[in-house]
Amino acid sequence: MTFHFSALAFAAAALGLVALAGCDAQRISELQPGVSTEADVRDRFGAPETIWDEADGARTLEYNRQPAGQINYMITVGADGRLVAVRQVLTAENFARITPGMDMALVRRSLGKPAKVIPYRLSGETHHDWRFIEPPNVPKVFTVVTKDGSTVLRTQIGPDMDAPENKGGR
Repeated sequence: MTFHFSALAFAAAALGLVALAGCDAQRISELQPGVSTEADVRDRFGAPETIWDEADGARTLEYNRQPAGQINYMITVGADGRLVAVRQVLTAENFARITPGMDMALVRRSLGKPAKVIPYRLSGETHHDWRFIEPPNVPKVFTVVTKDGSTVLRTQIGPDMDAPENKGGR
């Protein structure tokens, strides 16, 4: 009976993640750079997690899919109110830009809100985790480790043990 319940829970979680990803793809396909407006973005995605003001008058709307999802979108709207770009920011290229000594505010601005933040009292470290998919379809976690909570000490990538596909046998 336990196996049956675990298999059903796994299937439901996997289906939910696929449906969410499918909904996002549909929403994105309905937007056109230079034509769609911030109102169009909000109609499709709702209220953003955070709004980042850019130096040129543009605004970047953060649509975070953490902690259950594995994607974070940054959608930039120009000073004229028209869509400029839709970016999925949890990528190897963006992770490579996170380096020791970097301010965590810049990391947060680059990657969006993490899935979880875990303080480790004995070591004095804090781990900031972002769930993502490593191509072709491997669930992983990108971790930024800080010592003082505000400066990157190191980064690491490991398996996402909370991903539904890794919980099937538990």
